[in-house]
Amino acid sequence: MPWAGWSTRRRLIAVVLAIDVLAALVSCAVIVLNARSAVKVETRASLATVESLVADTIRLADTASPDTLLQTLDLRSQALRHVRVSVVDSDGDPVGEPLGRPRAEKAAPAWFADLIAPPIKQHTLPIVAGGRQIGAARITTQPLDEIDEIWSYARALSITTFCINAAMLVALYLAAGRVLAPLGSLARGLTQLERHDYTARLALPETRELAAIAARFNQVAEALGEARAANGRLNRQLLTAQDDEGRRIALELHDEFGPCLFALEATAASIARIAAGEAEPARDKLAARAAEIAGIVGQVQSRNRDLLNRLRPHALGQVPLPACLDLLVRDFSRRHPGTRFTGRFAGLGPGYGDLVDLTLFRCIQESMTNAVRHGAATEIVAEADERDGHLVVSVRDDGRGVSADHGTGLGLSGMRERVGALDGSFALDNGVRGAVVRISIPVPADRGEDASRVEAP
Repeated sequence: MPWAGWSTRRRLIAVVLAIDVLAALVSCAVIVLNARSAVKVETRASLATVESLVADTIRLADTASPDTLLQTLDLRSQALRHVRVSVVDSDGDPVGEPLGRPRAEKAAPAWFADLIAPPIKQHTLPIVAGGRQIGAARITTQPLDEIDEIWSYARALSITTFCINAAMLVALYLAAGRVLAPLGSLARGLTQLERHDYTARLALPETRELAAIAARFNQVAEALGEARAANGRLNRQLLTAQDDEGRRIALELHDEFGPCLFALEATAASIARIAAGEAEPARDKLAARAAEIAGIVGQVQSRNRDLLNRLRPHALGQVPLPACLDLLVRDFSRRHPGTRFTGRFAGLGPGYGDLVDLTLFRCIQESMTNAVRHGAATEIVAEADERDGHLVVSVRDDGRGVSADHGTGLGLSGMRERVGALDGSFALDNGVRGAVVRISIPVPADRGEDASRVEAP
């Protein structure tokens, strides 16, 4: 329908016009009904007045001649309204001209007169002189005089009302344009946001409601801009972390696996030379070379296990989450014998899904790494529990704590982003001694699907 494609300003004007048309129709109906009643009352009153006037004139001039009587009726009927008086003789022929004030050219249109005019009425009064009837006075109602007056009044009222409504519509059109102008700016701003231009800002209009909308728009645009900048920083950090991880893996492969492989190659060459000699091979030398190979293989396996755990903890999804975290704490105790590590994870379920489990594992791993590397801690306590629909994690140490000017490295930003992606909260503060990391993550509703793969021991 056409209404659906109209602008708000056009709709307002259309509604006001519809109200004006309805009010005009009601007003016309009221005017017609009141005018019809008024014309009836006026013509009835005029008819009664003329009848009384003619009767009194005939009675008072009973001895006068017919000409004198006619003249008297003419003089007394000059000011009559809404009626016409004509005198006829005894034969019914008109005597003189019709009496009463002649009506000017009609002003009301025919359709208006037809709506209001009552039926024409005519009364005949006998004129008696000297005991005999010498003629008659015919009285005819003429409501058009009253109708012309009503038409003049209605026309003047209609013109005045039309002018007032036209001025009101013009004022409404201009006011609506001024009030709704900020909506155009809002539409252009939304188009900018749609095109990923988050620098769009709206000026606050004078209208309080629209000013609130503009202020919210500016806040949303600013938040989107900040989110875009944060995503850019995160992407750069992610690329940097990937490059650093690749560099560390390459360096570890070169520094750890390279010498081991070279040692294996040298030991294999030594065994080959012993076996190629003319004399019988010395068993003690072969046993020593075999022991060297076993030690090198054990070292390679250990480095390989550390590397795989750093890339992806292989125990996640295979053993319950508390057991996997206990393995992590024991591994830290093995690699850092000068620091005492304690883990309390009995309050956790078997698993909460791959993403949540990996987030808990990485956050605890990174927190303990920071405490050892940057805090020089001698005691670290990691706790994780499920309380009130949330996974609550804390990692405390007795190290140097958090300095006021500490920066946000890849480890902290990575933890914060991981926790934020799960609608959780992350905080790093100074505790009674050292630093404390606090993490809270809502328990996922679909935890059962992924946790079903893990059975508690």
